[in-house]
Amino acid sequence: MPQRLPPLNALRAFEAAARHESFARAAAELFVTPAAVSHQVKALEAYLELKLFLRQNNTLTLTEAGRAYLPGVHEAFREIERATAGLQSRRFEQLLNLSAPPTFAARWLRPRLARFGALYPDLEVRLAAAKARVDFAREDFDAAIRYGRGDWPGLVAERFLGDEMFPVCTPALLARTTALRSPDDLRFHTLLHDGASAHDETAPDWSAWIRRVGAVGVDARKGPVFTPGHLVIDAALDGEGVALVKASWVEALLADGRLVRPLDDSVPSECSYWLVRPTDRPVPRRLALFRAWLFAQTGVSGLEVLPTTPDCVVG
Repeated sequence: MPQRLPPLNALRAFEAAARHESFARAAAELFVTPAAVSHQVKALEAYLELKLFLRQNNTLTLTEAGRAYLPGVHEAFREIERATAGLQSRRFEQLLNLSAPPTFAARWLRPRLARFGALYPDLEVRLAAAKARVDFAREDFDAAIRYGRGDWPGLVAERFLGDEMFPVCTPALLARTTALRSPDDLRFHTLLHDGASAHDETAPDWSAWIRRVGAVGVDARKGPVFTPGHLVIDAALDGEGVALVKASWVEALLADGRLVRPLDDSVPSECSYWLVRPTDRPVPRRLALFRAWLFAQTGVSGLEVLPTTPDCVVG
């Protein structure tokens, strides 16, 4: 039968006290009191039935037994530390840390991540939905998804998805209200607004869309405003009006019939979705796999690294 190990807390107290030749300094390292260290050492001595320290005139000296015991105990703790560091390093290599805009993350990316997980069960994905841009120098993200024109100095930006904007509503809304056969008919309906459009040119904006399609008599200023964008979609799902959305936000809702496109008119976005990462970092396996999978989802081939200041791409 294997012999029972001494109490690990007592061993830790002994090892620290022996290295520092002081209960006080050992206590500071272990975040306990000197009395607690002394108590643990006494418990270990009682367990071993051996004296490990000589305590004389406020000095602490190892006995012969203590000197013989210390190297093995010290190396055992170092081996535990090495094993723990190796395990943590392995887990870090398997942890993919991503950031994406909130509505895109909720409506497009998150529902697809289960497919990625099924392909690579050894990887763990952490997805942060945030409007603010990632500061790669301060935050531990592997990559981020951004919506824009791709002109972010210091980053590798790869376009993987274009977009367009069009109105959506529930089938029930069309059945119970005035017909919506042309953009001009929007004047008879409640327009649902994305509040981000007031300070973000990439957000769906009714005023810009109405100008582009040439609608007449529609007051683009009226209607409730919601922030963030997925609340606009929720309001449309509740039948509160007609929402102007990005196509990527409502793919699944259109496919299952919960939302419909009452008009064929759409406006291509001047911006796209890009996968971005720092230029000065190697690409780890976890990111390389995600990158290839992401591009496969949208049918983009080649995985060409684009310049940092490309022309705006129309989706």
